[in-house]
Amino acid sequence: QVQLVESGGGLVQAGGSLRLSCAHSGRTFSSYAVAWFRQAPGKEREFVAAISSWTGGTTYYADSVKGRFTISRDTAKNTVYLQMSSLKPEDTAIYYCAATNRLSMATTIGQYDYWGQGTQVTVSS
Repeated sequence: QVQLVESGGGLVQAGGSLRLSCAHSGRTFSSYAVAWFRQAPGKEREFVAAISSWTGGTTYYADSVKGRFTISRDTAKNTVYLQMSSLKPEDTAIYYCAATNRLSMATTIGQYDYWGQGTQVTVSS
């Protein structure tokens, strides 16, 4: 069973940075494509960034975060990171990590089978 645990959220001022982590205790995490989604109050959950399985050689970003966020994976630590820089108040949301082994890369909610519990990111103006 895949269990994902997010961490690294918090309160930061606009222009600041945070790094989110998504950890999995299993040995096969590298075989999963992983993505970050976020959900702001009163809004639908939306795609943020994704990284392909195995070497993570392919990444994809939502236009709203391109150039500010970077997704990466450390296969030795079974962890995927989301480095967030130049944060804006509109980045405030609960951030969710998701994983799938049905595809090598995926960007939509329905393509992901496993989800973490979420971590809150709040950006103050």
